[in-house]
Amino acid sequence: MKRQGHLIEKIADIENLQLAYYKAQKGKSAKPAVYEYGKRLSENLQQLQQQLLIGEVEVGNYHYFTIYDPKKRLICAAPFPQRVLHHALMNVCHPYFERVQIFDSYASRIGKGTYAALERARYFNHNYRWFLKLDFRKYFNSIDHFILKKQLCRIFKDSRLLNILAGIIDSYAINPGKGVPIGNLTSQYFANHYLACLDHYVKEILKIQAYDRYMDDMVLWHPDKNYLVHAGKCLNQYAEQQLALTLKPFCLNHHSRGLPFLGYLVYPDQVRLAHRSRIRFIRKLRLYENNLLTGIWGQKEYQNHIIPLIAFTEKANAREFRKNIITGL
Repeated sequence: MKRQGHLIEKIADIENLQLAYYKAQKGKSAKPAVYEYGKRLSENLQQLQQQLLIGEVEVGNYHYFTIYDPKKRLICAAPFPQRVLHHALMNVCHPYFERVQIFDSYASRIGKGTYAALERARYFNHNYRWFLKLDFRKYFNSIDHFILKKQLCRIFKDSRLLNILAGIIDSYAINPGKGVPIGNLTSQYFANHYLACLDHYVKEILKIQAYDRYMDDMVLWHPDKNYLVHAGKCLNQYAEQQLALTLKPFCLNHHSRGLPFLGYLVYPDQVRLAHRSRIRFIRKLRLYENNLLTGIWGQKEYQNHIIPLIAFTEKANAREFRKNIITGL
């Protein structure tokens, strides 16, 4: 694939920076840092423009906090000016990351997403008897900086852009030379792109026709379970040698037993909520109702949270469960 150059000028274009600001502040305009940035928007965007053109931008200084949904994770929130930077970069770089992706990669892509990945899994799980579910140990914390930078050099050739991307990568490490911060827009792109070469290995070398990946959650289907075992061993070797990653123990099973994927259990002819998703729904529903009743949230903020929560359960055969929980509040 031909490497792309001369992108910094497009990234630094004032219209792109204005779009990046709009995306970064969406839903956060009341926050003090966002409000202060917006008060001097023209000046701040011109400053960012100059930083981009000379290839010297500010990175790091993350705010760290821990979430426990669906599991314990350390989140790194970049300062608001850097979030504008990240959007500016990905507004322009997105199509070039897309060129490397296969059809069945679903994270950080326009027109894809969780529900599209779920529908694809439903289709494959209906048509194939055996599945192999794989994911990596501490994936985000295990991404190797040197390997990631080499991958980016195969897409881009503009030294200013590559230096900026390298600076963002080097601004965080859980161990020397390892890890990208959960919570950054750029990290989502980096983490999804990191496994693109593995996708091509699955499709072009292992010749697996039925394959579905959402970030590091991967599923392979095949009529022959022994071939899936072979494919899993090959993938483990490839991941260790080429990506410095370690797979968790394989989950090989017959499709009638149910595939655990993205908070659901996918069966040949139906989708159910996983037990953890049921517990999460009950807990969040109670929290949201309490926030509304006590005045912590207004009606609009309540709706912004409750609608996607309900929508998640509507992708599964969970009508009676949902009805029983809501009426029991």
